Amino acid sequence: MSGSGRYVGLMSGTSLDGVDAALVAFTADLPECISTAFVPYPDDLRQDLLDLHTPGRDELHRAALVSNRLALLYADAVAALPEISDPASIQAIGCHGQTVRHMPQAGYTLQLNNPALLAERTGIAVVADFRSRDIAAGGQGAPLVPAFHDAMFRSPGRSRIVLNIGGIANITCLPRNGPVTGFDCGPGNMLLDAWAQRHLGRAYDADGAWGSGGKILNGLLARLRADKFFGAPPPKSCGREQFGLDWLLMRLDGTETPADVQATLVELTTASVADAIASWCALPNELYVCGGGVHNSRLLQSLTRRLMGIPVAKTDAIGLPADWVEAVAFAWLARQTLQGQPGNLPGVTGAMGPRLLGAIYPA
Repeated sequence: MSGSGRYVGLMSGTSLDGVDAALVAFTADLPECISTAFVPYPDDLRQDLLDLHTPGRDELHRAALVSNRLALLYADAVAALPEISDPASIQAIGCHGQTVRHMPQAGYTLQLNNPALLAERTGIAVVADFRSRDIAAGGQGAPLVPAFHDAMFRSPGRSRIVLNIGGIANITCLPRNGPVTGFDCGPGNMLLDAWAQRHLGRAYDADGAWGSGGKILNGLLARLRADKFFGAPPPKSCGREQFGLDWLLMRLDGTETPADVQATLVELTTASVADAIASWCALPNELYVCGGGVHNSRLLQSLTRRLMGIPVAKTDAIGLPADWVEAVAFAWLARQTLQGQPGNLPGVTGAMGPRLLGAIYPA
């Protein structure tokens, strides 16, 4: 990576918890994360976004209003970053937007955002809509972070896997030799959070404590793992369309206790990761985890057990705090766009070739 300048990366993922913002400086080969901020979603906005994941009355109007509201929240996240006093010092904001439909098989993906409004409010150029060009080129449009993982985390002589556990879990395989591969491997925190919200009235199961009190239901786990997505070869991506709460409810027999279901969902996440590695990645020397899942100790314990001796650590150990990897990645992707460099990896997404991603909204 060459060039210099400051960029902001914004990420709001399938967990629907809020906006991660990172101020990133590119002054050498690797980015430096200067400061970070998190702005949570108000409960009503989160519910509006959940409602928009399924068809409903007047949804085009509702989606437009939510896009405006998101843009204002994104602007608040930028303003919350320390060390931003002069917008002219920032080259661009890379803004992922909020996914409400991901349908590459139908030729589209939809991330709600109003990048023009975000540029207007911040006085900073915005790069947005990163996924559409990859889908237009025949790709999945996701995951996009493996290209950044390759630039940031590859190590000569070491085979590494970077595992992002957000709402969806995705892996990037960084072999000591050969091309990078990566794909979504199934639900990460999404079902865990939805089940906790349903039974605890809380957005998530803090540190996996509730699920730790349950037992694994092997029959339910087998039914969940039988979904054809898990056995499908890459390239592949997924979202709430495949693994929403209704998907889980259809596979329950009604005799399960809620804590046991939560414990089983932890195993679903880790089993799908372990199976994906065994099927589609060379055995790594080490695995590094990022995303919100790093705060669930039960999940990390289960992952370590299933990986049978592969060292597991957070990405903090190799240069970036686990909570901020994706936000930094979208700063990197915005920089790629402004420099006229591709941001996708065709071997990951299945696109016909490298593509310049994103649309630019000038300051």
